[in-house]
Amino acid sequence: MADQLTQQIIGAAIEVHRLLGPGLLESVYEEALCHEMSLRDIPFARPAP
Repeated sequence: MADQLTQQIIGAAIEVHRLLGPGLLESVYEEALCHEMSLRDIPFARPAP
């Protein structure tokens, strides 16, 4: 179960990086990854500001 979740998270992160490419602010990737994980129904919690 944990391995499957890990693969889903890595897949979401790779997709975000593939679409956005390198060189953006961390906050941009964070927002995009949260969106991608929501689309994939992967549970997560946003980091505290």
